Amino acid sequence: MTQSSPRDHMTVLHERISQFWSGDLGLTLVTLSLIILIFMTIPLAHAGLPARVVFDLIMMTLMLTGAVVVSKSRIGLGVVIGIVMASTIVLIAGRLHPTPVLHQIGSVFSTITLLVYVRIVLLLMFRGGPVTWSRIQGSIASYLLLGMIWASAYQIVENQQPGAFRFLIPPVGMDELTAKLFYFSFCTLSTVGYGDVIPVSPFARSLSISEAITGQLFPPILIGALVAMAMQAQSRS
Repeated sequence: MTQSSPRDHMTVLHERISQFWSGDLGLTLVTLSLIILIFMTIPLAHAGLPARVVFDLIMMTLMLTGAVVVSKSRIGLGVVIGIVMASTIVLIAGRLHPTPVLHQIGSVFSTITLLVYVRIVLLLMFRGGPVTWSRIQGSIASYLLLGMIWASAYQIVENQQPGAFRFLIPPVGMDELTAKLFYFSFCTLSTVGYGDVIPVSPFARSLSISEAITGQLFPPILIGALVAMAMQAQSRS
């Protein structure tokens, strides 16, 4: 009786992961997790912390399996895994021992990790094949991730230079600061300003302008790319 080697197990696992991401379920779960994170758990600040941990873990698992599918080399996959694991460790350390330095390092790693997530989602979207509902969901997920990236960048600026943002009601604690900056980020991304959070420092204003421009340009560019893929698929059929 022959025993299967570890390499055979890895091959089977890779095939199962590829099958999972070939359907609509993967990007559907990513989009739903982001919607719950952004619009339910993060705004609740302290009350939403347990739920945020759960959905952060779901996102991490989905993105790591997605990286297995889209990574063309083991080195690239190793870099992605290293960044995600380092970010997780730093964020946990910041929870257990909350210090300004750990919060700042955690914000930096969160920004880098979210950039990696956007890359993975876009690569999954633009793989070969017909344009399906899954790709449309991927465009929604990537747009939401952009808002999260800028929110993390704003947190870096505010941690480095307290007072870079002026709040109508000042936040109490890091969780509330995160919630308010997420709110400001998505208001800026959609170019809806209510004036209760105002960028004051020059760098904060520059980031806000860049996010507003990205929020206007990203959707039509992405839609145009999807339409081009659909037309190419029709011409080949």
